[in-house]
Amino acid sequence: MVLTLRSRRVVLPEGVRPASIEIRGRRIASIGSWDETAVDLIDVGEKYVLPGLVDTHVHINEPGRTEWEGFQTATRAAAAGGYTTLVDMPLNNLPETTTVENLRAKEAAARGKCMVDYGFWGGVVADNQQHISALARAGVLGYKCFLVPPGIDGFTMVNRGELEAAMPLVAKTGLPLLTHAELPGPVEEATTKLQGRDWKQYSTYLASRPDLAEVEAIRMMIDLSRRFGCRVHIVHLSSREALPDLKAARAEGLPITVETCPHYLHFDAEQIADGATAFKCAPPIRPRINRERLWQALEDGDIDLIATDHSPCLPEMKTRGDGSFLEAWGGIASLQLALPVVWTEARRRGLAITSIARWMSGQPAKLAGLDHCKGAIKVGHDADLVVFDPDASSLVDPKLLQHRHPITPYAGETLYGVAETTFVRGERVYDRGMFAAEPKGAQCFR
Repeated sequence: MVLTLRSRRVVLPEGVRPASIEIRGRRIASIGSWDETAVDLIDVGEKYVLPGLVDTHVHINEPGRTEWEGFQTATRAAAAGGYTTLVDMPLNNLPETTTVENLRAKEAAARGKCMVDYGFWGGVVADNQQHISALARAGVLGYKCFLVPPGIDGFTMVNRGELEAAMPLVAKTGLPLLTHAELPGPVEEATTKLQGRDWKQYSTYLASRPDLAEVEAIRMMIDLSRRFGCRVHIVHLSSREALPDLKAARAEGLPITVETCPHYLHFDAEQIADGATAFKCAPPIRPRINRERLWQALEDGDIDLIATDHSPCLPEMKTRGDGSFLEAWGGIASLQLALPVVWTEARRRGLAITSIARWMSGQPAKLAGLDHCKGAIKVGHDADLVVFDPDASSLVDPKLLQHRHPITPYAGETLYGVAETTFVRGERVYDRGMFAAEPKGAQCFR
């Protein structure tokens, strides 16, 4: 297969310029001038050609909880949203990905179902230290742990002592340890003080997950990273209060990276109505001033990347408790909407499309160890490309979403930017609402 894609605005690592991208054998063979001649040519005019997006924080839930989501539906949503590579979290599926045997079960469940490429994180739980090295040899891209109970059977949190046992083993692999950084102490103390409060009020839920829970957890992970030389990645940072500690740790040279999520960059606590449990996530969406500080940290390079934390569930789990934030499931599904959500906010702030490519493609690929083939439009890289119209707008209609259950807090919002066409290794997997006849996604390795 030989194909040439050209645009007046190709988003390359060195900047945006007119270019022609020649694809041969599923890889980028050359990047030439715009006016080069070609037999099989697709000219997209002034639309951006972006590197395929990489999402390193996705809960696909298969096997075991495929009624929540699954590889087929999640990867269709990904393709429609401009994502070409997903890295799946080790929990919410059963069995959890904490042993090589369980990893093989997940690989078998994914095979032949995925519209985009994919990889897997392993899990670090209270009692699986003996499996850490084997998981690395078996192909996981890194590990995930929780410092608070994750609210689901089959995946245990880890305390400091258990981390001290696991982190030297993780450090030997050279792989990152992704950390849900909230400590239970501040959460439990805050929740106790809220006895008698109305849990249908968002302010009650927000008060139950204080900034201090994130700050203290991140300080602990900084200390342990320093002690063991272990790569640490803080997932879904929501609190601006943790940013000074993270900045100081990185200035010290510690191997710590940080992500935030589209919902923290778009919503704010002031706009969430009481009983609106579609907005529930953990850590919570915080006030507007906090959101603006997260944007500043992205611009300053103090936050490395944006990942979705795509976390779907059954509809009744989101609405149980009749609007109670205490009882509703916490998680926001946003694979298909993440790019327009982030672009809508970025263009409002006058930020460049090159920043979007870095935050949502280049840096996530680097975290997962896939930057040898993903995350940039480069000769020799996989031909993972997205034709993106930055000026088109759309009204979010839940019925048009591809993930399994059409639940979203973005319903009814007007967002800018549309991923028109998505190529995975040179194959057109999505084009203006139509999908490839067969899923061709393959597993990725470091």
